[in-house]
Amino acid sequence: MVEVHLWSGLRSLTGGLEVVEVKAATTGELLRELVRVHPQLQGPIDAGVSVAIDGRVIASGLTEPIPEDSEVYLMQRLRGG
Repeated sequence: MVEVHLWSGLRSLTGGLEVVEVKAATTGELLRELVRVHPQLQGPIDAGVSVAIDGRVIASGLTEPIPEDSEVYLMQRLRGG
């Protein structure tokens, strides 16, 4: 299981939870499972989110593996310029 920390704007969509647990081995599985468990997250995820694993923002797509016991954060999409 992966513990996913949510930014404050998403907590109302998960019944106030700051951390949710899902079974996932990759970032794509993580996002799919989050929506399966909490369907209200579909809109924000479709709008774009960033996933950080152990302090590193993942930019390589949905196939990035999530090592066991990783610290995972779902954040508003980070944009550079």
